[in-house]
Amino acid sequence: MLKEERFQLILEQLNQEQKVQLGQLSDLLKVSEDTVRRDIKELADQGLLKSVRGGAVPHSPGPHHFRDRIGYGSEQKQIIAKKALQFLQDGQVVIFDGGTSALLIAQSLPKDIRLTVVTNSFPIANILEEHEKVEVLFAGGRLMKNSFVTVGNETIQFFRKFRADVCLLGICSIHAELGVTGPDFEESEVKRAMIESSREVVALSTMEKLDTAEAYYVCPTNQLTTIVTDQPDEREEFRIYREIGIKMV
Repeated sequence: MLKEERFQLILEQLNQEQKVQLGQLSDLLKVSEDTVRRDIKELADQGLLKSVRGGAVPHSPGPHHFRDRIGYGSEQKQIIAKKALQFLQDGQVVIFDGGTSALLIAQSLPKDIRLTVVTNSFPIANILEEHEKVEVLFAGGRLMKNSFVTVGNETIQFFRKFRADVCLLGICSIHAELGVTGPDFEESEVKRAMIESSREVVALSTMEKLDTAEAYYVCPTNQLTTIVTDQPDEREEFRIYREIGIKMV
């Protein structure tokens, strides 16, 4: 079997199973595990999957630049934003991260709700500037131009000053075993500070981001309180998350 044919079969198997293991692929492709390991490394170098111990999982689909993400999956994100509003109440201190789902929640806030919003997102701060009853506290730091958020030590230390009631966390990738991960190191560090500063963490994730992984670790999956998706909460795929104590909405 040619290497290109092996690559195609590995990607097809990954698409079907959402995870592949070295032994499983060795039997399927009739090659050694060392050959499979080299194939997976090559596919990972091309950005087609995420290599993990003993196999591989998918990368999170979708674009990474904020402008491109605004229009990507907008219908699903509108569903998520509508569901997530139930976690917000008068008088709360709420951390909004820089994700596009969090942006839609900011756009959908009731005009009479009173919140203190802590954020590092320029677009969210801009939207909430017009909301008379929402106080906005903005984290300084270095501008990350592809996400329109601030990052760096100054940003991290700012979030550590709070004990927020809720953190609305946009998600790039969630995996029950590998945790919450992201494609950028500095942004992942900021997200970790947001989580550690919040009593409740509400993750905002379309279905396609579940069971995927990226390069930079944010937190263990069980550190999330709730995962809000665009699908009904009783789906069988959610059972693994419910079993580790996460509420699915």
